[in-house]
Amino acid sequence: MDFTFTEEQQAAVEAARAVFSDVAPDRAPSPALTPGAVAEDIDRQLWNELARTDLLGLTLSPDHGGAGLDPIALCLVLRESAKVLARVPLLESCAVATAVQRYGGSTLAAELLPRAGRGELILTVGANGRSGHDPAELAVTARPYGEHGEHGTSTEGSGWVLDGVQSAVPWAQVADWIAIPAHTAGGHPVLALLPRTRDGVTLADQVSTSGERLAEVRLDGARVEAHELIDAPGCWEWLRSLLTTGTCALALGLGERVLAMTAAYTGKREQFGFPVATFQAVAVQAADRYIDLRAMEATLWQAAWRISSDAGGPLPTAADVAVAKIWASDGVRRVVQTAQHLHGGFGADTDYPLHRFHAWAKQIELSLGPAAAHEEALGDLLAAHPLG
Repeated sequence: MDFTFTEEQQAAVEAARAVFSDVAPDRAPSPALTPGAVAEDIDRQLWNELARTDLLGLTLSPDHGGAGLDPIALCLVLRESAKVLARVPLLESCAVATAVQRYGGSTLAAELLPRAGRGELILTVGANGRSGHDPAELAVTARPYGEHGEHGTSTEGSGWVLDGVQSAVPWAQVADWIAIPAHTAGGHPVLALLPRTRDGVTLADQVSTSGERLAEVRLDGARVEAHELIDAPGCWEWLRSLLTTGTCALALGLGERVLAMTAAYTGKREQFGFPVATFQAVAVQAADRYIDLRAMEATLWQAAWRISSDAGGPLPTAADVAVAKIWASDGVRRVVQTAQHLHGGFGADTDYPLHRFHAWAKQIELSLGPAAAHEEALGDLLAAHPLG
């Protein structure tokens, strides 16, 4: 197993660090002091800078104006973005664009990808279903135009009709296109892409734990053209895995920044004439969190490598994604909890950014779901694919 990054991937990291170096975590109002969302829009200044440096087209092919890199490079950039709490839909937009490139038709790709890579279009995706507990594709039904039952025939031209609800869709209010997972009458998962302003699409405001805008996207007879629906086998599963792995990358970057903040604080905070970082109880807790981060990192790159390379293995890719989720979900929570403890009352000071990182970490943990659920899923995969 070799996790050495290529020169191109390392160049993407350097470009991302240059862009994010001017971003302060407190660029938006604090979620602790703001009722509702911290802002109505994304960080447009940062979004335009990401577009200018070609980081929005990182995973797109040169045919679409992109850099032609893989999801590993995207996760590297996401890791850097989380260190400054970047308020942009970098994960959602890039993941959807990559899925369209991989599974969509040429018409849809030509319509969306060049503009998405230039930052002219914002893409997002509903990945939480109606409640966040059931598979997202089960929350929306897709049926052909004019269908009157499972065996109905279309009389109004080619295309599909969507009905259902996707909850907690990130930045849906400012996105141009929304990717909606759905299921057909036969239970087949599909991925539909449609403009936010299309008839039959209504949005209801929601707010994340981190204070960012979410939306409940309700579909009531919303139509999509035939080329706007991707029914290629494995499309939604692959996109879901990429979204999950990208969220693990956000958890890693956030955790690394928080541990660095904690090390800096405990290194200068003195008690009994000595920095508290020299006390054994403090050092042991920090060391445990460092181990958490290294485990999060190793499992993240394993999952990202499986997604990027389509490499086979004794277990499906879903197993590596589950392991990454187990470590990220528990790990990011433990890191911020320890950081709050070692900062003492200073960690709750709203003039200090740690409380923002805590709120974002909780949102990431909620997005990933409880580690116990992923352990159960991993157990099912192990039972279905005996090793040895």
